[in-house]
Amino acid sequence: MRVSKEKAAHNRERILTSAARLFREQGIAGTGVDAITEDAGLTHGGLYSQFGSKEAIAAEAIRFALARGQRVWQRALERNPGKGSIPAIVESYLSRAHRDAPGNGCVVAALGTDIARQPRRVRQAFTKEIKNDLEFLSRLMPDDGRRPYEDAIVAFASMIGALILARAVSDDELSDLILKSTAKRVIKRAKVRKAVRSS
Repeated sequence: MRVSKEKAAHNRERILTSAARLFREQGIAGTGVDAITEDAGLTHGGLYSQFGSKEAIAAEAIRFALARGQRVWQRALERNPGKGSIPAIVESYLSRAHRDAPGNGCVVAALGTDIARQPRRVRQAFTKEIKNDLEFLSRLMPDDGRRPYEDAIVAFASMIGALILARAVSDDELSDLILKSTAKRVIKRAKVRKAVRSS
């Protein structure tokens, strides 16, 4: 029996949602196709008819998760226009809630080292979306005649590193301090840039 286009699109989203979450929780190598189909409530046939291979699923799931993350940033921007957008994004990213929910959080912090070992197709999908994230952040950085794109790279790399460290340590107090200290410095850097620009 043929599946309607709407049903196929719905199945595709279920697969990507499950794959993206499981990859973030268990790693790409640690997540089998069986686990993805079971979590999505679909058959192997349905998964392979949509994607053809686990590599294709990984590439699309990473693209899907990163695009969703950028929509979260966009909503933060809409709720906090102007000067409040960078602090809102940074504080949300470097929060306990984000730290404690890797399956629903930033795919970069959860899978960065995994992706470095993936085939070119997966790395290309990742790279394309990271460039989009950096472009988005760079538009929020003060443009004071310096390099907002490079400032975006430094801010995002700091946030990712802090989240990875905060998740890795066994000391809750240190974990919280890593998040708070990094958020404070990234936000301060953005404010300094704004002050220089407005003076």
